[in-house]
Amino acid sequence: MRLGALFSSGKDSSYALYLMQKQGYEIKCLITIKSKNPDSFMFHTPNIEMTKLQAEAMELPLLEQTTEGKKEAEVRDLEKALEKAKEKYKIGGVVTGALFSDYQRTRIEKVCDKINLKVFSPLWHKDQEKEVRDLVKEGFKVVLSSVAAEGLDRNWLGKELDNGMIDRLVKLNKKSGLNVAGEGGEYESLVLDAPMFKKKIEITDADIIEEDKNIARLIIKKAELAKK
Repeated sequence: MRLGALFSSGKDSSYALYLMQKQGYEIKCLITIKSKNPDSFMFHTPNIEMTKLQAEAMELPLLEQTTEGKKEAEVRDLEKALEKAKEKYKIGGVVTGALFSDYQRTRIEKVCDKINLKVFSPLWHKDQEKEVRDLVKEGFKVVLSSVAAEGLDRNWLGKELDNGMIDRLVKLNKKSGLNVAGEGGEYESLVLDAPMFKKKIEITDADIIEEDKNIARLIIKKAELAKK
């Protein structure tokens, strides 16, 4: 079956795509929803423009759909994007990186049922710590692109998600309940390299915007592809 991958630039959508490829499914396109609302209910927003470089790194076409980010209107915009992907790339299903968000998953499934697409969520209810350790083991290079939780600050931004960082996240989970995989919005991530990338991404210029001591964003000003 040909699949389209809902793709946000972060670790979960990237890892889900990779797992489906490993199972022998053909990924025909990436589908990115660009929300004008930084606090979108449905979609990842930090450094969403990086999906273009990532698509190039994977040598996959990218289909982009803009949304204002209003609560249910963005679901209708998702439907438009999936209809375009179905028509243009003849996909029969969609890959999502959903872990535990029923809000996100149920809305994606409702849209896909309506337009006759199957939904694949290979990370669904996967243990949070196991998910992040597995993707590190598989060779994903992931950096944190935003933080918004007690125990996190600007010093985490741009740093690579490795087993040492995961150990620190696990300690914060035990202390304050922080989601180790960032599923609750505690942090967002950006994938710079992965097994399915033909080239890697190098950040050459970036800024940090700090709202308070626990809320900050990494703004990528310049990045480029490089040989692996």
